[in-house]
Amino acid sequence: MKIVKRDGSFVDYDRQKIRVAIGKANDTVAEEERVSERQIENIIKYIESFNKKRMLVEDVQDLIEQKLMSLGKYVLAKEYITYRYTRALVRHANTTDESILSLIKNTNKELAEENSNKSTTLASTQRDYIAGEVSRDLTKRILLPEKISKAHDDGILHFHDADYFIQPIFNCCLINISDMLENGTVMNGKMIETPKSFQVACTVTTQIIAAVASNQYGGQSVDLSHLGKFIRKSKEKFIKQIKAEHKDLSKKVIEELANERLRDEVKAGVQTIQYQINTLMTTNGQSPFVTLFMHLKDDDPYIEENAMLFEEVLTQRYEGIKNEKGIYITPAFPKLVYVLDENNCLKGGKYDYLTHLAVKCSAKRMYPDYISAKEMRKNYKGNVFSPMGCRSFLSPWKDKDGNYKFEGRFNQGVVSINLPQIGILAEKDEDKFWELFEERLELCREALMCRHEALLGTLSDTSPIHWQYGAIARLDKGEKIDKYLKGGYSTLSLGYIGIYELTMLMKGVPQTDPEGEKFALKVMKYMRKKCDDWKKETGLGFALYGTPAESLCYRFARIDKEKYGTIKNVTDKGYYTNSYHVDVREKIDAFTKFKFESQFQPISSGGCISYVEVPNMEKNIKAMEEVVKFIYDNIQYAEFNTKSDYCHVCGYSGEIKINDDLEWECPECGNKDKKKMNVARRTCGYLGENFWNVGKTKEIKSRVTHL
Repeated sequence: MKIVKRDGSFVDYDRQKIRVAIGKANDTVAEEERVSERQIENIIKYIESFNKKRMLVEDVQDLIEQKLMSLGKYVLAKEYITYRYTRALVRHANTTDESILSLIKNTNKELAEENSNKSTTLASTQRDYIAGEVSRDLTKRILLPEKISKAHDDGILHFHDADYFIQPIFNCCLINISDMLENGTVMNGKMIETPKSFQVACTVTTQIIAAVASNQYGGQSVDLSHLGKFIRKSKEKFIKQIKAEHKDLSKKVIEELANERLRDEVKAGVQTIQYQINTLMTTNGQSPFVTLFMHLKDDDPYIEENAMLFEEVLTQRYEGIKNEKGIYITPAFPKLVYVLDENNCLKGGKYDYLTHLAVKCSAKRMYPDYISAKEMRKNYKGNVFSPMGCRSFLSPWKDKDGNYKFEGRFNQGVVSINLPQIGILAEKDEDKFWELFEERLELCREALMCRHEALLGTLSDTSPIHWQYGAIARLDKGEKIDKYLKGGYSTLSLGYIGIYELTMLMKGVPQTDPEGEKFALKVMKYMRKKCDDWKKETGLGFALYGTPAESLCYRFARIDKEKYGTIKNVTDKGYYTNSYHVDVREKIDAFTKFKFESQFQPISSGGCISYVEVPNMEKNIKAMEEVVKFIYDNIQYAEFNTKSDYCHVCGYSGEIKINDDLEWECPECGNKDKKKMNVARRTCGYLGENFWNVGKTKEIKSRVTHL
């Protein structure tokens, strides 16, 4: 048996520790109040009789108290409870020591796996994590109401990003890059004027991205189409230079020479964006979490320049970036989102060639993701705009002149609800389910209001790049940001995990079954209505968000398995299914999956993405193009994953095996970092410590390889 400590780490069960603890309590009471060695042995055997693979340390202590009480040893039980309470006070006085020390020693497994973009071994990242642990501690003990903290610990909800909650900063945003490039900005107290060329515009853009990332904790998105204007500026500059150098050249030759120089500049500019994003280090010790948005709009006066830009972005992403060994790898950032519209949806459009390139890029490098302009316009009042870096969407909002605005807006924070846990407790009783559901949604609302209230009164001076110099606003020094927190300008996101498992628990069938589908949609619409009701009551931008936090799928499942044991199709998998997604074990083809999930996306308008898994993607490009055509006509936001093992470092797609040191190792580049590879699930998908830490023998290696 493993004992789960309070910091989430595991230790081997040791019966002697129970004997010592009761013995110490025995020493503090009179002889007649003590328990005998035989009674202590019986208490230990009672705990062991549960035959659990894992048990929380608090549960062990609860069982000891219960047995002491049942033996009539009330004074002894009181001493034991008092000792326990005293220890709890000590822990609550400062709960960060153990987690920080384990971080420095690189033994904090939970933190190491929390964020795939951050390495806990780097000194720069450790600084951020240390500050985060202090923030998490103060948030839990002081800043949040006790019932919200307890609900988070119990897996009722997840209060996202508690490691940044102590600071008056927000989650993610759409940078108003157009305003910053055209009207200038200020960084580190230095004026950055409007760029005169594409190359300079790319440099300024990456500087803005780094500054923004250092002053918020979530992702950011940049609409690349705003750079088309600067490509034209560069061309005009080249034509002027060529004319000055060669006064006798024809207009046609001048055009050809200018275009040749322009292609070189576009290539160099895109390299600047790609390499600076991947080599810059923000104040939290990681590359900026940024998404580049690519949409060719027919009414864009710079559409040809942007087509040239998007082609170069996709070409360079397809090629990859060299790592320290000189091998071309798939960079984690920037994420790419490519919009399918009438002019490029593979139906004879002028820019179909770009979509062919995008699919080829997806097959090798996993990105870009795809947005259907046609479907998005249906869901967002005729608008097409980028998701924020964290894949959440803003709600339509009009300025005082009646114009829709999306860039320069942001998300205040996220709280997610654990749906399967409600289903477990309801035990197929629908009345009980809806009652519990209502109570827990209200808890989520209170938690989200904590996020909003924490930002109220924030001064623009806390992040000048956001509030004073254009990323979000251009406020005066010392001015409060409150007006941007209200009226739906920014969003507050209600995330959710486990529609599939909830439906299995309540109906005994997946949501793809007609009965399950009806129930799943009812649950989704109920959450959406709650968000809409909260919005009307408060004037705040509540939104329903299909949570893409993969680590949360595992956290909720782990908590529930410890509490409620192994439940078929629920806790037995080791993970919960993300948001409304159909579980990976369901036999369903790509087209059917996208069509089925498309009905959930308009309900989850605060954030939604669907995916399909394709084996050996580079050998299935034609099939992927058919899926892309289908995406345009049927679903708003989608991506491809690979069913085969995949290395994000070098782009290898095939089988990744265990090496002699019991580590997954890419055969192409030698990558051993589990965070940077997908190992296709074998049977149950479990890759936990029981297999990794039991010993380095050939027999164990075989068990892991064939799991």
